[in-house]
Amino acid sequence: MPAANLVSAEALTVVHGSRTLLERVSLGVSEGDRIGVVGRNGDGKSTLLRLLARQQEPDAGRVTHTGGLRLSLLAQSDALAPGTTVRDAVLGDLPEHAWASQPRVRDVVTGLLGDLAASDVGGLETPVDTLSGGQRRRVALAALLAADPAGELLVLDEPTNHLDVEGVAWLAEHLRTRWAPGTGALLVVTHDRWFLDAVCERVWEVHDGVVDPYDGGYAAYVLTRAERARVAAVTEERRQNLLRKELAWLRRGAPARTSKPRFRIEAANALIEDVPPLRDSVELTRMATTRLGKDVVDLEDVSFSHGARQLLDHVTWRLGPGDRVGVVGVNGAGKSTLLRLVDGSAEPTSGRVRRGSTVVVATLSQEVRELEEVGELRALEALDKVASHVRLGDRDVSAGQLLERLGFTAQRAWTRVRDLSGGERRRLQLLRLLVAEPNLLLLDEPTNDLDTDTLAAVEDLLDGWPGTLVVVSHDRYLLERITDRQVALLGDGAVRDLPGGVEEYLLRRAAAKSAQLAAPGGGAGAAGGAGTGRAPGPDGAAVRAARKEMARVERQLDKLAQQEERLHAELAERATDPAAVAELDGRLRGLSAEREQLEQVWMEASELVE
Repeated sequence: MPAANLVSAEALTVVHGSRTLLERVSLGVSEGDRIGVVGRNGDGKSTLLRLLARQQEPDAGRVTHTGGLRLSLLAQSDALAPGTTVRDAVLGDLPEHAWASQPRVRDVVTGLLGDLAASDVGGLETPVDTLSGGQRRRVALAALLAADPAGELLVLDEPTNHLDVEGVAWLAEHLRTRWAPGTGALLVVTHDRWFLDAVCERVWEVHDGVVDPYDGGYAAYVLTRAERARVAAVTEERRQNLLRKELAWLRRGAPARTSKPRFRIEAANALIEDVPPLRDSVELTRMATTRLGKDVVDLEDVSFSHGARQLLDHVTWRLGPGDRVGVVGVNGAGKSTLLRLVDGSAEPTSGRVRRGSTVVVATLSQEVRELEEVGELRALEALDKVASHVRLGDRDVSAGQLLERLGFTAQRAWTRVRDLSGGERRRLQLLRLLVAEPNLLLLDEPTNDLDTDTLAAVEDLLDGWPGTLVVVSHDRYLLERITDRQVALLGDGAVRDLPGGVEEYLLRRAAAKSAQLAAPGGGAGAAGGAGTGRAPGPDGAAVRAARKEMARVERQLDKLAQQEERLHAELAERATDPAAVAELDGRLRGLSAEREQLEQVWMEASELVE
């Protein structure tokens, strides 16, 4: 029996100024659909959502809703009423015992508002007027998700903005289990590619006035898009090469990244059979060592306090030539502070930071104020003012070619900087850093304001960049794509290696929460009556033993990570000695096998604790 149609759009046309955003677009949303909407910034994604939600009228065409449809819309700007509290906005006039007895509502409160609910200042009674933009965004999202989902069409515009890695993982799991199979529907605009793969079963790409549908999540979308480009004999060689490179990474990655392909896998494999590896790690490390020497940045017994808060506590951490490190952690744990210590804009409370004499640091901050001084220049002029070309890998690339690679058309390259969109300014900001040819690049939330195509272009650009790279990001896909290892700041003042990547970080966070709930005085009361709704795990001697085992394994994993780091550094130093390289590679393989065994032990212990 076919699924019931919830929303139908017929021949939608929207004209903005002299530009046609949508031209005679017809599509529909059915019961059980989980649809992700992607496309370049400014191509009409948010406009399409507003049209389908009947929040905006098209210039031509019509939108029809099925009778009795209850639609909830999260727009990019919240509509929280001034003077209300967090509790009023999310829970209305429900008494505490009423909402605390509903597992789904408790899960929303703890998943999105745990820090506010547990705060000593205000808690859920905090006025929304005093919240930051990110907190207001989470409150608005929580208000939508706390509502009854029966028969609901949920329309979300960039819901992962202001969520950390853990929050994005929670939201994905919540949306996967929110409705009974085949019921409700989800329509979401997002640039978070991991989230698209985790939640969506179809993708709509908005471009050039049309909407192209694809089956599957982001991985299947990339595969199908590359296949369509091949069949249609696309002549845009640069764009196709970028897609093929992205496809190669997806196909060589975890099997989950290529789930749900509904087309000829053989044709997709043919597309990538001659694609070289994304990065030649040995060559890039050799080049980085040549540019940097052996010493980059060492944090030695560093502590850093902000007021009464201890963000870093006796941290020793080394960055070597060619390292590509991703940093994850809870909000407020000190990720941006760590970058500031590395680049020298902050000094430690105790300990010392040693930098190599040849280190040239460039930092991409979360702000774009750096562009204010060149606001009257054209984009190409602003880039050319720093340098007219840059060395990427084994070839020189001009400023104009760099702009083109990151999506600037000839017209936009001659647009004044002050007139560029937020995403264009972000891209220009990154390019100005790269053409200055630093050898240590620090990126703080680089994905802000960037669409999926631009993100792929940025990743492609960084693939050939020979230097040390540190990235702070909540974008799980980006971290796994451009970094070779990850570290975590868990709020305890330490910097911990994550041999298992972001997945290990989420496991550690889950274990920490379980331990907190199992401790005396833990549980619902810590969040104003909001629990997780899960049955408590085993306690007593078994849980205590499991926690001790996890702590023991974590110490061993940290030691292994340090040994691997030293071996990688030695490998870079002796890259021209084949016998030494073979011997070091064998030792690295042994450490890798030992690490996998330890990770398995840790996961088994964490399951008992949970």
